[in-house]
This record gives sequence, structure tokens and C-alpha cells, in this order.
Amino acid sequence: MTDRYPLPDLNTLPDDLRTKILEVQEKAGFVPNVFLALARRPAEWRAFFAYHDALMDPESVGRSSPLTKGDREMIVTTTSAANQCLYCVVAHGALLRIYEKKPLVADQVAVNWRKADITPRQRAMLDFAMKVCERSHEIDDADFAALAAHGFTDEDAWDIGAITAFFGLSNRMASFTGMQPNAEFYLMGRVPKQK
Repeated sequence: MTDRYPLPDLNTLPDDLRTKILEVQEKAGFVPNVFLALARRPAEWRAFFAYHDALMDPESVGRSSPLTKGDREMIVTTTSAANQCLYCVVAHGALLRIYEKKPLVADQVAVNWRKADITPRQRAMLDFAMKVCERSHEIDDADFAALAAHGFTDEDAWDIGAITAFFGLSNRMASFTGMQPNAEFYLMGRVPKQK
């Protein structure tokens, strides 16, 4: 984090933010910097994380989706790399490694997703996500047909596009504020946990 936007003190935050952040800390063992960085504006924090949770954990809002947690994190990692967002590549790459149980996949999709060890279905998903990321104005029926050939519905395409678009916002917030990934993210999912 740069000195321009110092992280707020957890104890000065509104109760609802502090409670949620402490829940994340309990689960992860640390507080990801994004939770504190965005907390400087509580109303924006609430809106950001409400949309984040609706996209990344659809069951939390009463919706189901055939996209796995690994699929979602793969979309985030790949498109965040295209947007050159260090924070999101490192943080979501860590989650991708954990969900996919493949320590190399996050690095592969961050560097060159076209050569990554992923399924044809995931490749089609990332083709669509990257087009939304880089050339959304060119999306047409052929792009939806390419997804459909791998079993994706229009609702699934919405998920892929919305995740890509949301993290485009997140990438830009992290980049202009100088948000740095927590050191803990770098090792997550790379080596087996000690039992």
C-alpha cells in the first residue's frame, strides 16, 4: 500500500465492516489488504463486497451456477493478468491453486492461459472472459455459440462476463491505490498443508 491511501485502523471501522473483516481473518488467518484498503469508504466497501459475494459465491444469494469456485478464480486470475493487476493475480491465484488442487495452474494462466494445463471447457470459458476483458464491444452470437458447444448457457455467459467486468473494476482500484498482496498469498496452495 502506498502512503497516499493508508490502511484504516480496524478498530475505527463501522461494526458491520469490522465484524466481516474479523470473520475473514478467522477463516484465512490474516486480513487480505483489499478488505482494509476499501474500508476507507464504508458505503463503497459494502456495495463492492455485496456484488463480489453475489458473483463469487452465488449460493449466498440463493442462486446456483455450474461454474466451480476454481472456474471463477481462473477467470479472475487470467483477466487480472491481462489488466496487469499484481494484487488480484497473486491473491486470486492463491485461491485458484487451492480450489483446483494444481499448484502450477495459477502461474500458467497468469502468464499464458492458452498454454495452461486446463480443460477444453475452461479454455472456452477463458476465451470468452478474455474477449469481455479486452474487446467486449466485439462480443457477438458466435462467442455465445462457442460457449454453448462446451455446455455453457446464456446465464453461465453472464456469470463469466460479470466476473470479468467486476474484477476489471477491482483491478483498477488495486492498481491506482498501489495495493500490495499480503505475503501470505504467495505460498498458499503451492505446498501441501502441514497436518
